[in-house]
Amino acid sequence: MSRKNYVFTSESVSEGHPDKVCDRISDAILDAFLTEEPNARVACETFATTNCVIVGGEVGLSNPDRLSEFMGRIDSIARDCVRDIGYEQTEFHWNTLRLMNMLHPQSAHIWQGVEKDGAGDQGIMFGYAVNETPDLMPAPIQYAHAILRRLAEARKSGAEPTLRPDAKSQLSLRYEDGKPVEVTSLVLSTQHADESQTSDDIRAIVEPYIREVLPDGWLTERTEWWVNPTGTFVIGGPDGDAGLTGRKIIVDTYGGAAPHGGGAFSGKDPTKVDRSAAYAARYLAKNVVAAGLAQRCTLQLSYAIGVAKPLSIYVDTHGTGEVHESEIERAVAQVMDLTPRGIREHLSLNRPIYQRTAAYGHFGRAPEADGGFSWERTDLVQSLRKAI
Repeated sequence: MSRKNYVFTSESVSEGHPDKVCDRISDAILDAFLTEEPNARVACETFATTNCVIVGGEVGLSNPDRLSEFMGRIDSIARDCVRDIGYEQTEFHWNTLRLMNMLHPQSAHIWQGVEKDGAGDQGIMFGYAVNETPDLMPAPIQYAHAILRRLAEARKSGAEPTLRPDAKSQLSLRYEDGKPVEVTSLVLSTQHADESQTSDDIRAIVEPYIREVLPDGWLTERTEWWVNPTGTFVIGGPDGDAGLTGRKIIVDTYGGAAPHGGGAFSGKDPTKVDRSAAYAARYLAKNVVAAGLAQRCTLQLSYAIGVAKPLSIYVDTHGTGEVHESEIERAVAQVMDLTPRGIREHLSLNRPIYQRTAAYGHFGRAPEADGGFSWERTDLVQSLRKAI
C-alpha cells in the first residue's frame, strides 16, 4: 500500500543555470531547423564554459545545399539565446563569447530507419500524472519551477535589478493523507550583482515572490528557509560552472516523483522517441487521471530503432485505479497511434515549439495556441472513457 504521510523533495533550476543555457541553445537551433523544414533532423548538443560555447551533433535537411547555407546562422542563434537569458558578465557575455560550430550531417544509417517510419533509437520512456495539483503534476517540482519562473520575471522586468540569471530552488513538502500540506524546508540560491549583499538581503528580495507563488498555508513558522546558504553568489552561469545539454532530465520531468527512461529531450527533433514518446506518455497518463480512471498514473512505452510499433505499453495506477491496469493499457493503444509518425502527427510535433520547453519543465504547462505543449491537452478523456 502506498504511503500517505511523508516528506518529498524536488529541485528546479533557472533558465540561467549553465546546463539550461545549453538546453536553450540546442532547442533554439532545433526550432530554427524546423522553421526551415518541418522534417528536419536535429540532434544538437551544446557545451558552455567561461566565455565559450561549443555546438555539436548531427543535423539534416532534405536539400544538402540549404544545410551548408543554414550553418552560418548558428552563431547568431546561440548569441540571441544568451542575450535573452541576460548574460552580460565580463567572463560570459553574449557579444564577446567565442562560438564553435561543430554540427555535421546526420548519419545516413540513422536517416534510413526514420524514413521507414521507425523509431530513431531504442529506449524506454515514462509518463506520469497525479491529481495533487491543477496541472496534474507532482507539487514539489511544479512549485519549485514556479518560484524560479516568477523570480526571472521580476529580474527581466527591472523590478529586481540586483538579481542575476543563475538560480536553483528546492522544496521539501510534507504530505498528509497523500496530499501536500506544508513546506518543511525551502532552498533558494540565486546569483546576485553586489558582493556586499548578504543572505538576509537576498531573502528580503525573494521572499515576497515565493509567498506569492506558494498556496496559502504551506509556509508556516516551522518551515526552514535556506536562502543563498553559502553566502556570496556573484560568479554564476557558465563562468562559474560548465554547462551541458541534457544534464537536468529530472528537473525537466517529474522531479524524481516518477521513473525516468534516461533519455534527455533538448536538441532532439521529434523523430527521436526519447523526446516524442516521453511527451506521448505524459499525454496519455494525464488523460487517464483527467478521465477519473485513476488518481495517479505511471505509463511506460518502449521502442526499437527502425521499428514503428511500440514493443510494450505498461500502466501502473499505484492502487488508485477505478479499472484494472490492463484495461487502461488496451484503451490507450486504441485511442492513439503510438508509432513515431502517429505521435508526431497527433501532437503536431513537427513545428518550432521547443525553445520554450528548455526551462521550467516540459510538463505541467498550459497548451498554447500555436501547438506548444500540445501533450498537456486533456482531449482524450471522452475517448478513454468510451474505450474502457
